[in-house]
Amino acid sequence: MDTVRLDPEIERLEHLVPTRDLSADFLAEIRASLPVQFPELSDAVERSDHVVDEANGVVVRVHRPVGLEGVVPCVYSIHGGGYIRGTCDMDDAKFDRWCQNYGIVGVSVEYRLAPETAYPGPLEDCYAGLKLTYDNAADIGIDPKKIGITGVSAGGGLCAALALLARDRGEVPLQFQLLDCPMIDDRQITPSSQLENLVIWTKETNAFGWQCYLGDLYGTDNVPYTAAAARAEDLSGLPEAYVCVGGADGFRDEDIIYAKRLYGAGVPTELHVYPGAPHGVGLFPQTKIAKRYAAHREDWLMRQLARLR
Repeated sequence: MDTVRLDPEIERLEHLVPTRDLSADFLAEIRASLPVQFPELSDAVERSDHVVDEANGVVVRVHRPVGLEGVVPCVYSIHGGGYIRGTCDMDDAKFDRWCQNYGIVGVSVEYRLAPETAYPGPLEDCYAGLKLTYDNAADIGIDPKKIGITGVSAGGGLCAALALLARDRGEVPLQFQLLDCPMIDDRQITPSSQLENLVIWTKETNAFGWQCYLGDLYGTDNVPYTAAAARAEDLSGLPEAYVCVGGADGFRDEDIIYAKRLYGAGVPTELHVYPGAPHGVGLFPQTKIAKRYAAHREDWLMRQLARLR
């Protein structure tokens, strides 16, 4: 039986981020308590919200460095939260750094959450935000041919699905997809998905997230590949990819398999697996493994953006 071996630094700190299985009984409580605190933002990046769907509360937030002129590449981001929690505010600090460091415009999307809105609602929200970004590229100050997408956890799952949907619809060309520990397989059939006592995101919480997102589809063979990207049979024609995941993450095996299949389909793909890193390793930013995880991810992003210049 596969066992979890945490990085020694994280093992000493894991008590600081308690793990709690989610259920419908206290979902509202968890939503209200997270995130506990957002970091202070600089004045070097301007932020503006744009309505995508007023009736459903879908907006995109555009992040642009103050004084940046001309059209530049765009990174479109989808926040995590197991499909059931989170907000685009979670991307503010990331874009406060990325926009300044890389001279880009960042766009983050506020999509509807499950179970109140099950698939395909959240994905369609993400697509609508992407389409608005593309259609209004001139006003936003971006090059519509230089858009990449990224997401973490469930945001990574939505990101992978968005890449598939954009390929199929043929309306928005994407240049890359950065999939950070993506949540992409509802079946939970891999060895890592059955690990006990996982940090941050347990197998029980994972099942609950998928049940909320898929609704009546959960547990059936009728789950579309745009709901769970691991189910896609054809991965050809997708943008260049980066996949990163921890070795002590329940998503480890499904992410490794997906990366290998992307590469097999002719998609240039870089895969990084970090032994001992749990899901949400970024919650332990002071550790060496979290720093390495972030540095490799941003090095790849920097190379992608350099390619687009």
